[in-house]
Amino acid sequence: MSVSVAPPVLRTVALSKSYGKRLAVDRLDLEIERAELFGFLGPNGAGKTTTIRMALGLIAPTAGSVEILGREVRAHRSDVLPRVGALVESPALYGYLSGRDNLRAVGDLLGGVREKRIDEVLEIVSLKGRDRDRVKTYSMGMKQRLGLAIALLNDPDLLILDEPANGLDPAGIVEMRDLLRQLAASGKTVFISSHVLSEVQQICTRVAIINHGRLVRVAPVAELLSAPGVFEVKVDNPPELAAALRLLPWAGDARAEDGVVITSAPDGRGRDLIRYLVQNGYSPDSVSPRQRDLEDIFLSLTGGDTSN
Repeated sequence: MSVSVAPPVLRTVALSKSYGKRLAVDRLDLEIERAELFGFLGPNGAGKTTTIRMALGLIAPTAGSVEILGREVRAHRSDVLPRVGALVESPALYGYLSGRDNLRAVGDLLGGVREKRIDEVLEIVSLKGRDRDRVKTYSMGMKQRLGLAIALLNDPDLLILDEPANGLDPAGIVEMRDLLRQLAASGKTVFISSHVLSEVQQICTRVAIINHGRLVRVAPVAELLSAPGVFEVKVDNPPELAAALRLLPWAGDARAEDGVVITSAPDGRGRDLIRYLVQNGYSPDSVSPRQRDLEDIFLSLTGGDTSN
C-alpha cells in the first residue's frame, strides 16, 4: 500500500526575478516543511523581500515557480493565499480605530470573521487589555503585535513574517519568540525574514542564507553553529601568528580577531595545534575550541556585509 507524502508547505523551484538587466532572485530552490520555524537571511538587496512578494503573489516571477501546500501560487491564487498569513514590513493600520476595530475591518475584507476569533488572536498576541484603545496610542511594538494578530485572523497554515521583532523592546522580543514557538508547536509553519541574527539563532530550526539573489547555504541552525576543528589561540602577538599560520596548508583561513587568533588545527585536533605552536616558538596563553554564532557564519558567507 502506497503512503502519501505531504508536499512542502512552501516550495520554490528555480525561482527567478529580473528587473531589466538586474537579477534580483536567481534560480532559488527552497523547501519548508510543516511546523518548521525557518529563517531567511541575507544582506540588503540580496532578494529577500522580492522572494516574499513572489510567494504572496504580489509580483510575478520572471522564471520558476512558488508552491504553497503543493499548489502553484499563480495558478491557484484564490485557493492557497487564504491559507497564508503575512506580516510584511510595517503593518498598514487605521490609527483612528481601536485594535479590535482594525481586526474587524480586516475580517470584513476576508468575508467576515467571528468575534470569538478576534478574541482568540488578541489573546494570542497579548493585546486583550488594550484592544479598545485607538491604534494611534499604541507603541511600535504593540502595532507589530496587532499586525501579527491580523496575519493570524484566518487561522493560516503558513505565516510569512518580515522583521517580526521590529520595534519590540527586549521583553517584547522574548514574548514574540515564545509566541512563534507556540505557533510552530501547534502545527503552523513560520517563515521569518529578519536581520536580528541572535533571535533567528534562538528561534529557528533551519535557515537559508542568500546573497546577490542566490542561495548560499541552507542548513539546520545546529549544524551551522558547530565548528569542529576551529580554535581560538591567545598569544602575545596575534597578527604575527596568524600570518605565519596562513602559510600552512591546514590553516590558510587563520586570522587575528579581537585579540586572539582564529585558526584550524592539524586533522582538527587541538593537541596537534598546541604541539605545533610550542615546537615553533609560540607559547600560547590558551587554546580553546571556537564557539561560533549565526552572525559569524552570516559574515563569512556573505563577504562581511551586515546590512539588511
